[in-house]
Order: sequence, then C-alpha cells, then structure tokens
Amino acid sequence: MTYDWIVSACVGLGLAACCGFRVFVPMLIASVATKLGIVGTFEGFEWLSSWPALAGLTVATIVEVGAYYIPWLDNLLDGIATPASIIAGTLLSTSFLQIENPILHWGLGLMLGGGSAGIIQAGTSLLRLGSTTTTGGAANPVVATGENIASFVLSLLTVLLPLVAIIFVALVLIYVIKRMTTRRKVWFTRRE
Repeated sequence: MTYDWIVSACVGLGLAACCGFRVFVPMLIASVATKLGIVGTFEGFEWLSSWPALAGLTVATIVEVGAYYIPWLDNLLDGIATPASIIAGTLLSTSFLQIENPILHWGLGLMLGGGSAGIIQAGTSLLRLGSTTTTGGAANPVVATGENIASFVLSLLTVLLPLVAIIFVALVLIYVIKRMTTRRKVWFTRRE
C-alpha cells in the first residue's frame, strides 16, 4: 500500500514537471499509460483514460508541438503556456496522488505539481526569450526541439520507470544467481 502511494506520487510529480516543457505531451502520455493499465489514477480521474480524452489530447499535442516552430507564435505561446502548465501540472499530480482529504489532495497537487511545472516553464520561457534576443529567433526551433524531446522522453521515463526498475532488479538478480552457481571458489587450499 505504501509502495503504491509513493510510486503514484512520483509518477504524478514527474509528469507534472514535464508540463513545464509542453502542456499536453505529459497529459497525452498519462492518458495512454492509464488506458493501457500501466499506471492508475486516483478515484474521480478515470476520465483521463477515456477515448474522448485521448483523442482531444492527441490533437492538442500535435497543435502545441507544431506551433512552437512558428517564430513569432512561440513567444506568444509562452505567455499562455505558463498558467496552462501550472494548471496541467496541478491536474496531473492530483490525479495520481492517493490522498483522501480533498483539501490536502488539491493543496499538495498545486504546490508540488503546479509549482514544479511553473518553475520549469519559467526557465524554458527565459531560454526562448534569450534565444530570440540573441539570434533574432533563428535558434528558437532548436530550443523547441529540445523542449519537445525533453517532454516526450522524460514523460515516458516517468511512466515506465517503475517497470524499468523491476526489469533492472530482475536482471541483476539473474546475473548474481548465475555467477554464484557457475563459479565455485576454493576458499581454502592445502599446500603439500
């Protein structure tokens, strides 16, 4: 029970932080992961795994990722993405936190999830502003590509990390057992 709570809290916080790079990518990955049964949401957030949510998040992700490659639109989107990332981060972290008290549930979701998403979004906005100022926006697609990759890869790792950890531990155990059974050491030798 405690292990499940810790894992779900980490998944929620990790996905919330990824909302600072892109708002909809972590939500889409969370939707797919819940649809496939890889992770489970807290009671009341089952809508995240519904087909309409999956379809809507897919369209929103494609539009968001593409829009950041339009030079003047990317800076405009940063103004919208900051509050949106805080909202998405709060929603994602709250959907995975398994706390019965609603005030504590939403309060922690806002502080942990919304806060981490907001901090990362502020950093990426400053990075894009610096890129626009120094290169006239020519390097902004490179920044957008880095943010897209970070959002996709870190979201996938967040969802799959418990599974990866189990596979890693199993491989280490297999290796250790194999080494113990195939290698016989002679601890004491007798000299004659």
